[in-house]
Amino acid sequence: MPVSPPPLIGQSPAFQAALAHVSRVAPLERPVLVIGERGTGKELIAARLHYLSRRWDRPFVKVNCAALPETLLDSELFGHEAGAFTGATRRHTGRVEQADGGTLFLDELATSSAAVQEKLLRAVEYGEIERVGGRTQTVDVRVVGATNADLPALAEAGRFRADLLDRLAFDVVHLPPLRSRPEDIPVLAEHFALGMVRELDRPLFPGFTPRALDDLRGHGWPGNVRELRNAVERSVAAADPDAPVDAIVLDPFRPAWRPPPPAPAADPPEDPGGPFLERVTAFETAMLKAALERNRFNQRRTADDLGLSYHQLRGYLRKYGLVG
Repeated sequence: MPVSPPPLIGQSPAFQAALAHVSRVAPLERPVLVIGERGTGKELIAARLHYLSRRWDRPFVKVNCAALPETLLDSELFGHEAGAFTGATRRHTGRVEQADGGTLFLDELATSSAAVQEKLLRAVEYGEIERVGGRTQTVDVRVVGATNADLPALAEAGRFRADLLDRLAFDVVHLPPLRSRPEDIPVLAEHFALGMVRELDRPLFPGFTPRALDDLRGHGWPGNVRELRNAVERSVAAADPDAPVDAIVLDPFRPAWRPPPPAPAADPPEDPGGPFLERVTAFETAMLKAALERNRFNQRRTADDLGLSYHQLRGYLRKYGLVG
């Protein structure tokens, strides 16, 4: 029975362009890098690459490289023979070997050590691996790597193998952050809300109030889709089941009985000198960035902080390229 790729929700041009890119590269028997901020759905994209490829009915094996120390990551990826080291009482088949014929997804790839990178290069380049304490054997694996790090800069600094980067970067899929696809926020929020309503066994979802939708659109979402899902689900769970959701709980660490602390007065940005218009641009950009960070990227609160209307703030952010 054919397997469908995991659903990816969004109608914005930036997101649709990324999905079209995935559809083009998925049938190719080549490595792919998926680049995006935390919470943008890199694992879902990797799964889509697998299920839209000719390997769809073979294993899709996932490894989080940041979750294991170097020695354990080596053994987890490439396996080991019985007696290869203290405690190795029997043979362990590594994830690369488990993915033979299918796809190996390496999340947080940039955190892997130089020794692991060298072995990965051999697996990608020649299809050869060695279990710890074992002999060389061949595998047929498509590698999809994911990271939010600047791999070219790491390679330039000698912290990531340039030759491995060359091999993995046959094609690179860039995922847009949620702030660059604002038209998708209400669609995603509705999807997550309906899922939470089903989980709570409620008969229906009454929707969001205009105020709640404004709060959703006004937040900067540094945690992207993952943060949005958490905020929507906790807000639905806390809301009256029979009334539209009016309050979006963005910060669960803020007690309801304590008002938000007043925003500290920011020191004026340092005058960089130079032509007048360039100095004005630099000054206003620095003020906007500082206010966004001070208000946890919530654009409604940022506008209030700066004494602007929401639409005035959005105009300034677009003017200086601070929002998609």
